[in-house]
Amino acid sequence: MFARVKKSGRYQYLQIVENRREGRKVVQRVISTIGRLDRLHAKGDVETLVRSLAKYSEKVLLVLSGKSDPSVQSKKIGPSLIFERLWKELGIKKVIKRLLGERKFEFDVERAIFLTVLHRLFVSGSDRACDKWRRDYLIEGVNDLSLHHMYRAMAFLGEEVADQKDATPFAPRCIKDVIEENMFLERRDLFSGLDLVFFDTTSIYFEGAGGQSIGKRGNSKDHRPDLHQMVVGVIIDDDGKPVCCEMWPGNTTDVKTLIPIVDRLRKRFGINRFCVVADRGMISADTMEKLEDPDRHIAYILGARLRKVNEVKRDVLSRPGRYKEVYAEGKRSKDPAPLKVKEVWVNDNRYIVCVNTKQARKDAADRKAIIDALAKRVKKGPKNMIGNKGYRKYLKVTPGGITVDQDKIAAEAKFDGKWVLKTNTDLPTEKVALRYKELWQVEHVFRDLKSILETRPVYHKLDETIRGHVFCSFLALVLRKELDRRVDKAGHCFEWADVKQDLKTLQETVIEDNGKTLSVRSECLGTCGKVFQAVGVAIPPTIREL
Repeated sequence: MFARVKKSGRYQYLQIVENRREGRKVVQRVISTIGRLDRLHAKGDVETLVRSLAKYSEKVLLVLSGKSDPSVQSKKIGPSLIFERLWKELGIKKVIKRLLGERKFEFDVERAIFLTVLHRLFVSGSDRACDKWRRDYLIEGVNDLSLHHMYRAMAFLGEEVADQKDATPFAPRCIKDVIEENMFLERRDLFSGLDLVFFDTTSIYFEGAGGQSIGKRGNSKDHRPDLHQMVVGVIIDDDGKPVCCEMWPGNTTDVKTLIPIVDRLRKRFGINRFCVVADRGMISADTMEKLEDPDRHIAYILGARLRKVNEVKRDVLSRPGRYKEVYAEGKRSKDPAPLKVKEVWVNDNRYIVCVNTKQARKDAADRKAIIDALAKRVKKGPKNMIGNKGYRKYLKVTPGGITVDQDKIAAEAKFDGKWVLKTNTDLPTEKVALRYKELWQVEHVFRDLKSILETRPVYHKLDETIRGHVFCSFLALVLRKELDRRVDKAGHCFEWADVKQDLKTLQETVIEDNGKTLSVRSECLGTCGKVFQAVGVAIPPTIREL
């Protein structure tokens, strides 16, 4: 049965018609002629009739503009659909639910944590901002949550546990540590162990005092020595997956953290053998002595200080030897300036000297530009040199005045494009260099942590809520890296900013009218469809009845 328009003379008539079979033929029978179409339009009778018929349909919701007052609500659905799947498949949800056990919270702690983590991924900011942000997103199980629930969830994550046997001298053992260990066990079948771990630290400053003991003044990597800060260390495996994070008071120096972390890794994750890769800020005489202790037997690849360690500056860099080119495993680069390495032994210490020829040319060009500008300024007198550190290190004060220090220029040229590694492994020279280059993954991690996954502002006043706040950023990082891995495995290369934007444009609009509800999904734009496919999530239908 259907409607049709029948023309008769000058006018058109609206009819209700049905098809029926008579023998081998299908014929149409007019059930009713509603009236002249122009008169029906003039009186609005067509809309009235259609709306009246829609009441008797179980599957149709009809909204006629200006003729009804439907309830319409739109929410973003892309972020929660993607990261809810990763949250479950990485075992994070199961681990948190299991640890909650018989704890009788009056709200869903796991949902509060997931909400906070999702907020860190897409907008970041304070937990107060998260409470307002969630109103625009469709996230399962968060409708009954309030701001104080998120604060209590943060306190749960940072809460100290009764067993403190694996605590470091700088931080107690907390529930967040138990979560990390259980997450590791959940995905243990994906890799045999931690054959290689990368470790680096950064600092995060506070807007306030920074808790009872975490917030301290120290060497600020944010160049904010006026504010209290904390130190955050991140450990990732050689697949680029974050394993755990560590948090210490802001006055903790890098050289003091490596040995406690190495000892703790073995106990926490049941690892007997692994190789630690860390930056030159971790090296001190005491650290090296403890790493080489036969009782520990820790393999290491550590960056060495070029200018401050005499053995490196005087013996390693001046030692003659032939460099050989290094390429990524299984690939021969077309780069005209590949990495070059050579091995140098000084007494019983093994060093690997690495040269990036492209960086060496840049360093030489930058220095030449400074020297050329300096030569002109020297003629104008010493006042032109005040306050410029770049100029100052190339100057020499003599009884006759200020001159350009040619010896300093020659000494600096020895460092162009070079870095030096110290290792006790028996890995081939080129593999040592490539392993250390992978430490740059950690630098990407911290860029994510402090920009895309911006942890600040941190307004919390208690140590446990501060630890929980930062740990949520770490969990966001775990999800982000897992998404990157799956997208890369699917053969795509997307910018994170594009993925965020495209996921946020996927919306669901729910229309309710006359007791019926209809959901309409927006179009998948940009990278959105490929991301859903890479993660294995089905895109909701365009239109569905609720």
